[in-house]
Amino acid sequence: MRKSKKVLENKISILTLDDDPIITSTIQAYFKRSGYDVDIENDPLKAIERIRVSSYDILLLDFLMSPICGDQVVERVREFNKEIFIVLLTGHKSMAPPVKTIRQLDIQGYYEKNERFDQLELLVESCVKSIKQMRIIKEYQESLSDAYMQTVDTLRTVVEARDKETQGHSERVSFLAVALAEELGLSEGDVDNIRIAGLFHDIGKIGVRDSILLKNGSLTDEEFSEIKKHPVGGESIIKEFALFKDLLPIIRQHHERIDGSGYPDRLSGNDICIGARIIAVADSFDAMISNRAYRKGLGFEKTMSEIARCNGVQYDPKVVDALNSIIARLGQETFMKLFCMNSDTKGVE
Repeated sequence: MRKSKKVLENKISILTLDDDPIITSTIQAYFKRSGYDVDIENDPLKAIERIRVSSYDILLLDFLMSPICGDQVVERVREFNKEIFIVLLTGHKSMAPPVKTIRQLDIQGYYEKNERFDQLELLVESCVKSIKQMRIIKEYQESLSDAYMQTVDTLRTVVEARDKETQGHSERVSFLAVALAEELGLSEGDVDNIRIAGLFHDIGKIGVRDSILLKNGSLTDEEFSEIKKHPVGGESIIKEFALFKDLLPIIRQHHERIDGSGYPDRLSGNDICIGARIIAVADSFDAMISNRAYRKGLGFEKTMSEIARCNGVQYDPKVVDALNSIIARLGQETFMKLFCMNSDTKGVE
């Protein structure tokens, strides 16, 4: 059996599944000698749950099993895991599923069982090479992401640094938006997108003149038209990096209104993405309760009264209900300490 130093350094984890314990134990012993981390499972249904909660790189599984066969296992696994590499084991190639099925289920290969594991080892090594390439690409993307995030975060900081009254605004909006998203039961991925979009929702204001952004008084129609360009400006900045494509509608739409009178696209109702509808409430809450150059913060009661007045017109009622639920559960004092922690407005009415 070939032993590769590269394989030993790859830290590849394998789950082998067969309803015959002798086969799984034999495969485990063989691949462990090559330095792989190998677990075994003899129940197809339990194997599915192990893959759901654990991190495996490769699945080696038998085709004919009870209570469900290998292709059914793969079909269920692919519902929640698209990345694991899968090799199907068969007693005879005539028993293997059709090539069309193998392609549809994204199976990397199948192995005809025999006393030697040379061919299976080659299939596993082929998977390892692909996994290693994917890891390199992912690390590269993450390094680019970190660099880009630092650049964008610097721009965001520059925006807030121009106006002392808005410092900390984006962090507070992001924090409250995440709480609203979790209250609404959104997925972990959606919550993460909303967290980042909350931090960057106003980044388009980098292109707004100081004379407008810092004006101590009412804006003219022309000046307000300039301010209204910032969602599109923010989208233009963020779209330069494909990794953040899911943030684009949130950033562009966070000033749309449920009744269709918002900007920049006058979207209404559910045509506005849920992330933007959440950011809209969090953004408004923090803007109203915080001090601004042209006014004092409205205080908790007046802020909540204004949100109630605009419920169903400017704001999504589901999001407003989520806000009210969080306040009711935490109590006003605790809520203010958590979500207005960097604001100077606590107690202002």
